Amino acid sequence: MKILLDTLWQLQQQPDSDSAALFEQPPIDADEGQALQFQLLDRWLNEGEELGGWKIGMTSGESRDALGVGVRPSGFVLKSRIYQSGAQIPRDRLYTGGVENELCFVVGQTLGAGATPASAAVAMSGIAPGFEINQKRLPPGSAAGLRIADNLSNWGIVYGDAIAADQMTGDLADLDVILGEQRPHGLETIEAVASAGHMDPHYDSLAILARRLADYGHALEPGQHVITGAYGKTAFAPGHFTGHFSLGIGDVHLVLT
Repeated sequence: MKILLDTLWQLQQQPDSDSAALFEQPPIDADEGQALQFQLLDRWLNEGEELGGWKIGMTSGESRDALGVGVRPSGFVLKSRIYQSGAQIPRDRLYTGGVENELCFVVGQTLGAGATPASAAVAMSGIAPGFEINQKRLPPGSAAGLRIADNLSNWGIVYGDAIAADQMTGDLADLDVILGEQRPHGLETIEAVASAGHMDPHYDSLAILARRLADYGHALEPGQHVITGAYGKTAFAPGHFTGHFSLGIGDVHLVLT
C-alpha cells in the first residue's frame, strides 16, 4: 500500500505526475480505498494543513451507484481550500477538472455513530449555496478503489451565505439549481437541474457520511462544511461562474482567472 500512498500523495502535489505505479499494484476495493484516503488525510495534517470539512460522493445523477449499489464513499476537504463566495482562483493552479454546484451544509453539533436523517437535520446550523472544485488526477476509467483513495477528485469548495433550515421557502426535495456564467450580455445558463429524481435526500446523505466517518474515528464537527452531491457542472475555464439555488438559499460566485 505504501507505493499507492506515495504515488497518490505525489499526484496531490503535482497532478501531472506519472501515475503508472498505481496500476502496477494489486487492485484495491472501495473499503481499502477509503482507508488509504484517510492515510492521505493524515499526511496533509502532518504537513500542517487543517481539516475543514467533508464530501459524500456518488449521490446524484448518473454517478449514483457508479462504484457499486449503495456505495456512498466520503472525501475530505482541506481548510485552506475552503473559499467564500466571490473567490478568485487562478485557472492554471487547478490543472484539469471542473466545478460543480453543490449544496453546502454548516455543521453546528457533533454528528457521528448512530446518526439518522432526523439527527442530521438537527445537527446542521446552516445551509448554503456552494461549488465543489474537482481536480482530475487519475486517468479516465480508474477503478473505484483508486478513485476513493484519491479523495474522489476533490480539490476544494466555495460557499455562499448560509441560512437556517426554517428560513427556506420549501422542502429540499423541491430544490432547483441553475449553474451559469456571467457574460457581457448577462447570465448565461450552463445547466439547470431539479432535485427530484436527481439527488439522494440530503439528510440521508449526511447521516450516511457521519456513520461512515465514525468507522474511521472521525465525526462531523461544529464549524465544518459538508457538500452532498453535484447539480450542474462545467469544465475549468477562465470566467465568472454563478450558482443559483431556489427555496431562498441564494447565490454563490466563483471567478477563475
